Amino acid sequence: MPEGKAVSQMFAGIAGRYDVANHLLSGGIDFYWRRVLTRMVQQRAPKDIADLATGSGDVAFKLRDRMGTSVPVTGLDFCEPMLDEARSKRAAKPAYADIEFAFGDCMQLPLEDASVDAVTISFGVRNFEDRQRGLKEILRVLRPGGRLFVLEFSQPDRWFRPIYYFYLKYILPWVAAIATGDKSAYDYLAGTIENFPTKEALSEQLKLAGYETVAAKGLTFSIVAIHEARKAD
Repeated sequence: MPEGKAVSQMFAGIAGRYDVANHLLSGGIDFYWRRVLTRMVQQRAPKDIADLATGSGDVAFKLRDRMGTSVPVTGLDFCEPMLDEARSKRAAKPAYADIEFAFGDCMQLPLEDASVDAVTISFGVRNFEDRQRGLKEILRVLRPGGRLFVLEFSQPDRWFRPIYYFYLKYILPWVAAIATGDKSAYDYLAGTIENFPTKEALSEQLKLAGYETVAAKGLTFSIVAIHEARKAD
């Protein structure tokens, strides 16, 4: 598993160019993935939402767009330079002024037991230092019947894997190096993507952590998947 402090330092080094690199490396498909995620959250009509590993805030902002101002959204991350990026974007648009961005490590969240209806985390679970501990910590802060939504890289459909792995190994790090000036960070990220569990395996890990039901939805040849995990009533 990744070492938390090293991951935080790595993201601090690319924070200012993170958004550009994301949109470039995904060919803009990341906008679609966030739309699907936030639509799924909206369908559950939560009273409040915590967006973990919020990074530069794109999911938190999309949740605000989707849910309106009646649903409080809090973004938490353990990398302050990434939070600074989110706060800068918030300052540029008054409609986002009520979104709170604060330091929060998924291994020990600064939230009370059973305090939120929904938790979202996008492209953060693969960076957990201890995956089971992190998933159980999220379960702790969810209210009974609350839901965790995980948008994360997965293992693509079998026919697409050779093409995808070639891209991860030989193209993504070099394009990222041009976009961010830090090839090593994206060598690491490519490695975490390649070694991440399948939809089925992550579903089992979520159940093992204590979630009552888990459903997984693959997107874009299952390059990514959204897992919706429900806490028992």
